[in-house]
Amino acid sequence: MSKFQIGAMVESFRTDLKSAIDKSAILGINGLQMHATKGEKLPENMTKEKRRELLDYVKSKGMCFSAICGDFGKGFANPELNDELIEKSKRVMEMAKDLETNIVTTHIGVVPRDKNHEKYKILQEACYELSRFADSIGSHFAIETGTEDSETLKEFLDNLGSKGVSVNLDPANLVMVRGVDPVKAVYDLKDYIVHTHAKDGIMLVSRNLEDEYKPGFVREPDSKFFKEVPLGTGKVDFPAYLRALEDIGYKGFLTIEREVGENPSADIELAARFLRTKMEEM
Repeated sequence: MSKFQIGAMVESFRTDLKSAIDKSAILGINGLQMHATKGEKLPENMTKEKRRELLDYVKSKGMCFSAICGDFGKGFANPELNDELIEKSKRVMEMAKDLETNIVTTHIGVVPRDKNHEKYKILQEACYELSRFADSIGSHFAIETGTEDSETLKEFLDNLGSKGVSVNLDPANLVMVRGVDPVKAVYDLKDYIVHTHAKDGIMLVSRNLEDEYKPGFVREPDSKFFKEVPLGTGKVDFPAYLRALEDIGYKGFLTIEREVGENPSADIELAARFLRTKMEEM
């Protein structure tokens, strides 16, 4: 029996926070990932008291936070925005610690294959600062996969010389957006994976994202380039993917993320059942 834990993205339920927590508990979910970049869930709006109350409620349901999403939808390729975005990201990491998780996930923008590309240097500088801050508080700022191949991302991370910036591996994004094998990505990025998403999809049209990708692209439900589908019905080979995660010694969360569909609660329930079945077969 695998040691993975099953989580869910609270926003995937498309309801209020308390209801999403309650629904997750009913489904036997172990952990929750929550966005912290808008409205009442922004760090500046979440006082210490509110954070404590939220954490207590989650714990009362027998769950914990698997990660916090700190994606502000802008990436870190624009140096004019980075000072503000880096400071906001630091505040999210601090809030995550108050919620007893040391993982914050984000999209940083596409990492160019060419290390001499101007954007490569800009992304490196931003991630260097974020990695050192994460190290200083015992956290991980985890880049979500999907906008570049795993070899490029590994080299980018190796050059930082820190595990403070790490990886949130999303197999569906790799399949849908880049058309690459998630199993290979597991082995390429094994030293950096701290969190994973459980999501499935298919690529409709291949494209070069290097100069076109904008943060948020992989979340567009009506994209003509790819389609997110219920777990087990897309191109992610989950048995092989789960075996690879087990092989590298990953023992963290498979956090279900469902960004489209008319009945997200039913899809999340289906996904949890699918994952449990595949883990029992391992």
